[in-house]
Amino acid sequence: MHESDSTSGERMPQPRRLPRSTYRLQITPGFTLDDAASVVDHVSSLGADWLYLSPLLTAEDGSDHGYDVTDHTLVDPARGGADGLDRLVAAARSAGLGVLIDIVPNHVGVATPSANAWWWDVLKHGRGSRFAEAFDIDWDAADGRLVLPVLGSDDDEEFAAMSIDVEAEELVYYDHRFPLAPGSLEGRGGDGPVAGAAGIRAIHDGQHYRLVDWRRADAGLNYRRFFAVNTLAGIRVEVPWVFDESHREIGRWVRDGLADGLRVDHPDGLADPGRYLADLARLTGGAPVWIEKILEGDETMPPDWVTAGTTGYDALAEVDRLFVDPSGREALDGAVADIEPETEPVDWDDLIHGTKRAVADGILHSEVLRLARLLPDAAARGSDLDSRADAVGELLACFPVYRSYLPFGAERLEAARLEARRRRPEIAAAIDAVAAVLADPAHPAAVRFQQTSGMVMAKGVEDTAFYRFTRLTSLTEVGADPSEFSIDTATFHQRQASRQSGYPASLTTLSTHDTKRGEDVRARISVLSEWTDGWTQTLAALHERLPLGDAAFENLLWQAVVGAWPATRERLQAYAEKAARESGTSTTWTAPDAAFEARLRAAVDAVFDDDAVAAIVRRAVDATTAAGFANSLGAKLVQLTAPGVPDVYQGSELWELSLVDPDNRRPIDFGHRRDLLARLDDGWLPPVDESGAAKLLVASRALRLRRDHPGLFTRHLGLPAYGRAAPHVVAFDRGGAISVVTRLSLRLAADGGWQDTSIRLPDAELVDVLTAREWDGGEIAVADLLAHYPVALLAPRAVLAGEGRR
Repeated sequence: MHESDSTSGERMPQPRRLPRSTYRLQITPGFTLDDAASVVDHVSSLGADWLYLSPLLTAEDGSDHGYDVTDHTLVDPARGGADGLDRLVAAARSAGLGVLIDIVPNHVGVATPSANAWWWDVLKHGRGSRFAEAFDIDWDAADGRLVLPVLGSDDDEEFAAMSIDVEAEELVYYDHRFPLAPGSLEGRGGDGPVAGAAGIRAIHDGQHYRLVDWRRADAGLNYRRFFAVNTLAGIRVEVPWVFDESHREIGRWVRDGLADGLRVDHPDGLADPGRYLADLARLTGGAPVWIEKILEGDETMPPDWVTAGTTGYDALAEVDRLFVDPSGREALDGAVADIEPETEPVDWDDLIHGTKRAVADGILHSEVLRLARLLPDAAARGSDLDSRADAVGELLACFPVYRSYLPFGAERLEAARLEARRRRPEIAAAIDAVAAVLADPAHPAAVRFQQTSGMVMAKGVEDTAFYRFTRLTSLTEVGADPSEFSIDTATFHQRQASRQSGYPASLTTLSTHDTKRGEDVRARISVLSEWTDGWTQTLAALHERLPLGDAAFENLLWQAVVGAWPATRERLQAYAEKAARESGTSTTWTAPDAAFEARLRAAVDAVFDDDAVAAIVRRAVDATTAAGFANSLGAKLVQLTAPGVPDVYQGSELWELSLVDPDNRRPIDFGHRRDLLARLDDGWLPPVDESGAAKLLVASRALRLRRDHPGLFTRHLGLPAYGRAAPHVVAFDRGGAISVVTRLSLRLAADGGWQDTSIRLPDAELVDVLTAREWDGGEIAVADLLAHYPVALLAPRAVLAGEGRR
């Protein structure tokens, strides 16, 4: 890294190193860059090392996430603009903080065509637009026109709802406005020729776009999107000028010292992620880059990629499973069948094959058909388009990871081929022929298949199967494999050692703007693996009073209510509706089942209005809260001190009891957090209670230790415990900093507590930075070490005596 001049001419020192931790802030029109500057003091006091900002470029009006960029040349004025960014960075530098900024190379927002100059020009000039090359459009599939799925139907009556703005030369349909091609109104004098449905249709038919029924997007769209979002159009950053023009402002941030690193959203949508990362490194002079990459199981990234690591979902899955009791698996497997005996057992692999195939045949079928059109005659073997699409769809459904990066990952395609042949032997020859083409890294079909497989995985698994596989919903989280129920300490230590040796600067996280449930919701839900009898009884009692006709979804719903409690009626109603429609088993977004949704609303209302239902929920909450808090503190300390660069999602230094977006993007009360932190710094040792102050203590002390004494975090060495309760201890030495954590605390208490359990620590004077208690090392009784909190963070007294930062 380097020093450079700010726009004000002052020298702004930049960190010449990787971050020791990050703190994610969602920059929105309601929480601007100046608002972010106002909380820099809290972030610094907490101990975080870098700010981590959501996308900043100009986005759709009112966007609360920023992933729908409409103008690559400007910091969004609604978020504070370039001056706001300057002020935030100045505040961050004054506090010694680095800055990491999220960027979105895969797609742009096109919900409001006039807001996106590139898209508007393409609509106006079609293939002749300079910007046509920037978008991933299959012009030939629609006779040279761009298909826009915005109409209520394809009936001629829809044209009666349109009008022509002659002065602006625009086609108007309700709130939608589209440009007319040059010359569309020439020779038409007056308003008459463009009045009425027939006249408007005639003009429409002469445009470079075709407005169609929104339902036709599934199979009829001819531009690549972000997943199945019609208003997010894919762009082709593999084209040099597209990369240059879409990244010019981003490059300026790095050159001018406004950004120390970048986070890349959805690299799996790009034609060549590796090349993109190399281009980004050249643009930024090698600034560190993290990528939003989901790794499945033992999957690794291509080793030649220029990246510091992922954004941390792999670490999230590992930490969560450390706090799940493997002995609870069988009982939780049968919980739904206990209340609905006719329920068939769910096999995870079969479930996701079905949901992925449904996505390939449904909301993403237009991508599958485009792939089928790219296949050469040799692969087609005389079959029609639908038959070729069938083979493509089966390979997508069987693909075991998000995508390959050929030739890296070729074995994943081979695995998909074999599985597809097993499931569909009647089309084995077609599968083999298609797979042979897809194995050629240079073939356009292979490139597009790799861009598409991640979409199918995300929509089929994360956004569908995760809402149907409800055994233990803390495990159905972004980047996780729910078929892996739990891990033991040995497996955990092996995975941490692997991260330390491979990607020591990879981010780790427990909550993000995309997680399905906040970290402390999951921590409490995981307690159900230790309280299986109690949960099956709870579920049965609620089912008896409030049957929905979908027992698996009832399991998900009631786990969410218990896990997120206390929650408002409005929050739970919004979550229940979204979760039910995402599941798609009893209601959907496009065809809501009014009767089911009425029962669902009544069930949520009963938590607040029916004393008997409220008592059932309260008993479950009371039975799991204390152990959930212990899980939360343990998970937080593990995440903040294990290998990798820990990220703290905004506000999660206190209990994070959010559900899926938009619930996890609610405003944060930073003033309250400041006040609590000040009390902690005055020596207060808070109880482990609903205030969350104990979590703030753990977070601040762990973050400060990492920031101020990085030399204590240079390795990962698991430490064994001894005695009857040894399996309940997770302990590791990071090179001087030692974390000791309780796991499965409910079962620990039921089995008689710590008893004779001990741990051997280095023979040195140690201090627990959470409580300031001192230890001489050697063999220590775990009951004594964890007498105050279920976790401890030890550091050498001699090192702490210096206390010099950095």
